Amino acid sequence: MAPSASAQETLERLRALYPQLGELPSLAEQAASAVSVPAGTVLFSESDPCRGFPLLLEGEVRVSRPSADGRSLELYRLAPGEMCLVSSASLFRTQPLAAQAVATRPTRLLLVPPALFRAWLAEPAFRDFVLGLFAERMADLASLIDAVAFQKLDRRLAAALLGHGPELAVTHQELADVLGTVREMVTRLLRRFEREGWIELARERIRIRDSASLRRVAEAA
Repeated sequence: MAPSASAQETLERLRALYPQLGELPSLAEQAASAVSVPAGTVLFSESDPCRGFPLLLEGEVRVSRPSADGRSLELYRLAPGEMCLVSSASLFRTQPLAAQAVATRPTRLLLVPPALFRAWLAEPAFRDFVLGLFAERMADLASLIDAVAFQKLDRRLAAALLGHGPELAVTHQELADVLGTVREMVTRLLRRFEREGWIELARERIRIRDSASLRRVAEAA
């Protein structure tokens, strides 16, 4: 990890993205410790001790839960101004992390040490911010559980292909990870979609040819 922009610039960025931080103790000092990491950097792994509370300044982080057979299920994506549920839960309970996090693009972040995170929780504005976002993330995970447990895979795949423009730069394995299934199942469904004329498959790319039909599949009762 490499040192990032100036402390003052980082501090201003922090306050813009996380206005609830206000004038928290040691905030200015923490801003000086922000780091930049390239895409693909593993920020934490399952069963690791939590080294701190991440505040994302730029980029994106994918948080997922791996399985013993090599598959993984995406839990959520962390964007600037948002909170990492897995990190906060680990810090609340003083237990190892329950998932892994990987930067999906060049990312800049600040890692608040556990002791300072707990001290900041004594401040009402920060505590309300953390608990409010915690509740939002839990609602997102409840929706994910519902989708995995009750929605058919073809509906979930069709929905995953929509909303990204006419062409997606994505592999079958990446889609399988997002959907919590195996690559072979995704490949089989994509080929079916291609036979129907809804998509066109290319190497690590998928072109959308009939978004209306995909939407009908995604919204089917």
